Amino acid sequence: MAPSSGTYIGLMSGTSLDGVDGVLVDFSGAKLALIQHWHASLAPDLRANLLLLNSPGSNELHLAALAGNALARLYAQVTQMLLQNSGLQPAQVVAIGAHGQTVRHQPGVHDATGYTLQLNNPALLAELTGIDVVADFRSRDVAAGGQGAPLVPAFHQAVFSQADQSVAVLNLGGIANLTVLPALDAPQEAVLGFDCGPANALMDAWCQQHTGKPYDDAGKWALTGQVIQPLMEALLCEPYLALPPPKSTGRDLFNPAWLGQRLQNFPPLAAADVQATLAEFTAQVCAADVLRHASTCRQLLVCGGGAHNTHLMQRLQALLPTVTVSSSASVGIDPQQVEAMAFAWLARQCISRSAGNLPKATGALGPRVLGAIYPR
Repeated sequence: MAPSSGTYIGLMSGTSLDGVDGVLVDFSGAKLALIQHWHASLAPDLRANLLLLNSPGSNELHLAALAGNALARLYAQVTQMLLQNSGLQPAQVVAIGAHGQTVRHQPGVHDATGYTLQLNNPALLAELTGIDVVADFRSRDVAAGGQGAPLVPAFHQAVFSQADQSVAVLNLGGIANLTVLPALDAPQEAVLGFDCGPANALMDAWCQQHTGKPYDDAGKWALTGQVIQPLMEALLCEPYLALPPPKSTGRDLFNPAWLGQRLQNFPPLAAADVQATLAEFTAQVCAADVLRHASTCRQLLVCGGGAHNTHLMQRLQALLPTVTVSSSASVGIDPQQVEAMAFAWLARQCISRSAGNLPKATGALGPRVLGAIYPR
């Protein structure tokens, strides 16, 4: 069995579809050490196909297989850049943790087990890189009765927990997920984690549709609009928001069609006003979950692309006046690197045959080793 210490690569392409983040991480010391980070954007045709595959359509199996191949090739390119920039050889990397691209997430439904589907071709990635690949992290948790998500709380616990105070971690990718970490000196309390609702998914789609830009840089466009309170109330009526944890969601629910159904009840609205409302919707949903489930936390660490949305961060701080809202960079981890680092960590957990899930967060029957290994 390969050692659990050593150097691992983590590759993450999240629901925001902004590209692939790759990290090279050394687990040999007492604390993990980031060696390299590389970001690669998705080609427009691949991004379009991945968005298309979030909804039922024709020729899905063919399109999904080709998208998985394309993503694996992009993963291999990111891996090559990480190795090139670090001066390491493939043999010096224990394994790659490659999450894949989630296109359907429906755990616990249909046949009581359901499924979660991440497009990938880990066999091709192993072939192209000459490195063992760990992939398919979520399905074992689903098989054990869990949601298969969120998986990052276990990593958050490993790197963000503090000895004397509880901490909340909010990941703002396409979907927002919250982790509540009790103080290390309170071991009787369990880590809590769940998906709050949309983060960037709706804002990015609306911005792309009306400005041609993939995202609202720093929330500047949203700042030009006014929050439409009746629309806000309609958005907040979504039943998912009232469900208790454990729970998870994705583009299956929060997508442009979901927004379009709610906009049908209104006369034509100014695009900037809708963007302002979507930003406030994300802020209010996340803040409400912090107040509901992390009431003792006085620190909220924000990671993911949404940490760069200045307007959204300011609204979170305004809604949580007794909490210090800051980027995960404030504790030494770039917000854009956290999820990729999590999948390097999950790959290490798999290689060492250690559990990667937290049943309290996913709802699984118990701890499980996550992932399937594709040898080089």
